[in-house]
Amino acid sequence: MATHDDITQPYVGTIEHDGRRFNVSVRIQFDGIEYVGRLWFADESWDDLGIPDRGAFPGRTREEVITLTKRLTEGEMVKRYKRALAEKRRFRGLRKHTEDILAKIRFLNQVAVSMRAGLLDVEGAAQEITLTEQQLHALIDRLGEHAGVES
Repeated sequence: MATHDDITQPYVGTIEHDGRRFNVSVRIQFDGIEYVGRLWFADESWDDLGIPDRGAFPGRTREEVITLTKRLTEGEMVKRYKRALAEKRRFRGLRKHTEDILAKIRFLNQVAVSMRAGLLDVEGAAQEITLTEQQLHALIDRLGEHAGVES
């Protein structure tokens, strides 16, 4: 059984744009219903993760998603790269901070669910919930530091 966090990112091809070469991969994740792939474009000369395209490739299996992406022509992949570049995140610090907040919220929920299911003792879980709430408040108090700051 696939899990929500089971992610793969196989190579799809290489494109050229503005005299630069980009490796194209498809990040595939099972969302609980189907496998969803998104293209990622990474400059060959850089060690970065690249930038994602917002277009999705849904499939019943990973292989189906890979097959769909490998059918794309180089011209189609270049168009998708241009779209990804136009929509590239500018406020990465705010995005990272937001992801940290969401991770704390997920953790808070998991602790509460585990406590209610009897997997954690009430006192220990209550302390963990209080600590996590304090951390959330601290993160929220610092949101303004990241808002509007391009990175």
